[in-house]
Amino acid sequence: MLDVPVNKTSAAFTKPVDPIVGETISAWEKIRPAGVKLADKKTGELVDFLFLYRLTLVGATYLNDVLIAALCRKAGVPKADVRGNITSHRGRSTIASQLFNAKEPMTLFELQEWLGHSTPAATQHYAKITPTKLAKSYADAGYFTRNLRAIEVLVDQEVVRNGRAANQPWKFYDLGHGHCTYDFFEQCPHRMACAKCNFYLPKHSSQAQLLEGKANLVQLRQGRSNCGR
Repeated sequence: MLDVPVNKTSAAFTKPVDPIVGETISAWEKIRPAGVKLADKKTGELVDFLFLYRLTLVGATYLNDVLIAALCRKAGVPKADVRGNITSHRGRSTIASQLFNAKEPMTLFELQEWLGHSTPAATQHYAKITPTKLAKSYADAGYFTRNLRAIEVLVDQEVVRNGRAANQPWKFYDLGHGHCTYDFFEQCPHRMACAKCNFYLPKHSSQAQLLEGKANLVQLRQGRSNCGR
């Protein structure tokens, strides 16, 4: 756990961090030169700052202008990209987006607490949805799978030829668990209640077995939409 002091976005709070952060801080505290307690500019409290140079606070721009620039050179990466300079704030934004897009992601409100924001609106600027997560969410929603697909249709040619199509079923939509004999199946708004429908023909019934045993059936595929469901 990391204790975060009073800052520009929130009061002091405690947050969980990766163990390597705590281990690195502890290792530095063991070898760093002895310092003195200095006054916190926001609270006036005497505190033991983690980094001092000749008993003086490290400059406010040192992290971004010197340290990160040196690390970029050492890693062989540019100090800027299309979004601008690589800064500590960019690092905060990156980890926030990673936590929001993880396999087991943080919720917006959990991320708000972790970042120390006072409102969710501030957190939304950090919680950017990656194209990969957006694509997965879109695929999981299964819009086209549910709304646009082809369904197998059995057409009883004998009934059509004999002119009995107006008086008895001749087109049978294969639902998997049974057949629908409603001529305007693609417009039916009640497909979830098939078992209670007079047009429904269960596959385990003798009538369905006789249908499938006929030699004069034509098997077709018809596109349908669930938009009116």
